[in-house]
Parts: sequence; C-alpha cells; structure tokens
Amino acid sequence: MPAIHTFSVARTHRQDNTHAGAAWRKGSTKALTAGAAAAVLLLTGCGGAQSSLTAAAGPASESATATPTATRVSDTPCTTVNGQQVSAGTSYVCTKDESGKLVWLEAAQSKRVTEKLAAAAAAKAAADKAVADKAAADKAAAEKAAADKAAADKAAADKAAADKAAADKAAADAKAVQDAAAAQAAAAAAAKAAAPPAPAAPSVPGTNPGCDPNYSGCVPIASDVDCAGGSGNGPAYVRGPVQVIGRDIYGLDADHDGVGCE
Repeated sequence: MPAIHTFSVARTHRQDNTHAGAAWRKGSTKALTAGAAAAVLLLTGCGGAQSSLTAAAGPASESATATPTATRVSDTPCTTVNGQQVSAGTSYVCTKDESGKLVWLEAAQSKRVTEKLAAAAAAKAAADKAVADKAAADKAAAEKAAADKAAADKAAADKAAADKAAADKAAADAKAVQDAAAAQAAAAAAAKAAAPPAPAAPSVPGTNPGCDPNYSGCVPIASDVDCAGGSGNGPAYVRGPVQVIGRDIYGLDADHDGVGCE
C-alpha cells in the first residue's frame, strides 16, 4: 500500500505541474494577445495605414492571391520582320536591330531604329556610288589619255615616215639628175672622141686668119671651142648662132642642121 500511496502522490505532483504549465502558457498567450492589441491601438492612433494594421493584427490569409508578373517582351527574339503583337496594351514590332538580330521592339523605338538603319544604308549606298563613279571617271580618263597618246604617237610616226619618204625621193631625184647629167657628158665626150679630126679648111682669101674657116662668122681657132653659156669646158667659146660651112670640128652643131650654138 505504501508503494501505491507513493505513486498516487507522484501522479498528483505531475498533474499539478501540468496544470501549472498550462496556466503559464495561457497567461503568456493572453499577454501576447494584449500586446498585439495595444500595438494595433497605437498604430491606429498614429494614423497607420490599413495594410500596416493588418500586418500587426496577424499573418495574411492563406487564400490571398499574388499579382502575376508581366512577361517581358521588349528585346526578346522574333522570327518575322515587321511582325506585330500587343502585350499589356503596348504594341511591339519585330525589328532588325543595329546588330542585325530580329527582336521585339516597342513601335516607336522600332520606327527610330528602322529609320536610323535606313539612313545609314542610304549613306553607305551614296558613298559606294560616289566611289564607283570616281573609279569609272578615272578609268575613262585613263583610257582617253592612253588613246590620245596612241593617236599622237601614230601621227608622229606617220609624219616621220612621210618625211623620210620625201627625203628619200628628193635624194633619188637628185641622184637621177646627176646620173643623167653624167651620162649626157659622157655621151658628148664619147661622141667627140669618136669623131675624126676635120681637115683644115682652105683659107679663103680675104677672111680673118684668126677665125676657123669651117664656120661662117668668127669661130676662134683653138684646141677646143664650145658654145658660150653651154656645159662645155672650153678653153675657147663662141656665141652663136654660127653656120657650119665645112666640118663641125668643135661639135657646135648638136642636131646637125648646119647651124651651131643655136
């Protein structure tokens, strides 16, 4: 029995401790509730926002729904140039940006980027055209200069050839004249050498003894007599015309018509 009494006492003591702990927890809960209420009153008196009051009063309801986050559209990739979409009331256009990528841009930004790229492309095209035009002009000028030089060279060569031909012809003509003169002189010399000496004509009484009796008029008597002003080399000369009345010993009658130095 004493053992049972001891057990009963111990149980009573445990129950007392349990009641005491419950009382302490209950008191602590009341204290916390009172503190929270005081905080609510303090915030209300200071004009705190309703959201602050709600936060002080306790945790948010588990049934509250969070606001969804808007999906980001600007600068995200797209596939079709000038494609359009509207998101959250904003219009977007699929645009090729300055790096060459296709991305969604707001309509106003897309217009600015497109106009900037178009202006840059136009400026590049104009610069390329200017370079091409200059290259074409330089090429045309070079070709014209080359053609002009070729024409000038040809003209100079043609003139040189014509001058040479004229000089050659003049030299040939001069040589021909010289050859003809030499041939004529040689023929005359040969004819004179081949002619037999004419016998001295008998003196005619009353004639000039210093004149050759083979000619009418006074033809001097000499080793050779030529017509004055002719090509003969003398040493004696006579001015004609003279009539051959004997033998033409000096060859004054070239055409043998009986009259010399005509």
